[in-house]
Amino acid sequence: MTAFTLGEASARVLARAGGGLRDRSRAPARTRTPHRTGAPVLRDSIEAGTFEELFFATPAPGETDRLLRACRRTLDAGRRLRREERAGTRTLSATERSIAGLTAAAVRVFEELCTLARLNQGRVYPSYDWLAEATALGRATVARALHALERCGFLVRQRRFKRVEGEGPRYRQTSNAYRPLLPARVLAYLPRWMRPAPLPVDHEQQRAVEAEAYERMLASLSCRERATASVGGMLGKVLASLGAAIDRDMASACESHNHPQPLMDSI
Repeated sequence: MTAFTLGEASARVLARAGGGLRDRSRAPARTRTPHRTGAPVLRDSIEAGTFEELFFATPAPGETDRLLRACRRTLDAGRRLRREERAGTRTLSATERSIAGLTAAAVRVFEELCTLARLNQGRVYPSYDWLAEATALGRATVARALHALERCGFLVRQRRFKRVEGEGPRYRQTSNAYRPLLPARVLAYLPRWMRPAPLPVDHEQQRAVEAEAYERMLASLSCRERATASVGGMLGKVLASLGAAIDRDMASACESHNHPQPLMDSI
């Protein structure tokens, strides 16, 4: 009779019950095939130096201070929401849950980002390690804080990668680009004195009149002129050339230059 220890007997019983499950301790290790470029690049990453001019914006005087005050007030509002939810007097919506997820660490990280935006004319791209050292927080805490700020709307984050010359990986992940914002979703939870001034009563009517006049102006243009006025850059030039060809075809098909549509009933 063969003797087994308790652990070996249990392993055999589990193997039989599971239909002959493989012993993981004896399974061969998975082979890690290297990425074809030499290094993985995270999803939704954009090459550094190709979009920053459109992404960053120089803050107006005092704008970063207003953003930081709004973030701190939103933190207080989130604490009140969590207290009301625990008391059972309020059911939080998706927006309120994102506000309630704001933490003191997130406000501290946002303060550092606002400082960088003020000092560097809106160009903010620190690494996680730099933020952790500047805020005296852990790297994981910084990552959670950035996620909470982005979910609440105070931050827009864009992943970046850069090319590497020489042997080895051709691309390498680099620090993210950040842009601090004041989300419209939190305005209702801020004190009245921190909200933007209400627009005049006739402002919406004036905007509707301007939009209608703009549409009438576009309708009076030819295809080439409309493409030039609506789209700029190289795409606008291509569309303008196509519009000019359409205008020539329409002009040749029309029987009268005064009436742009052809006379279908003519003989």
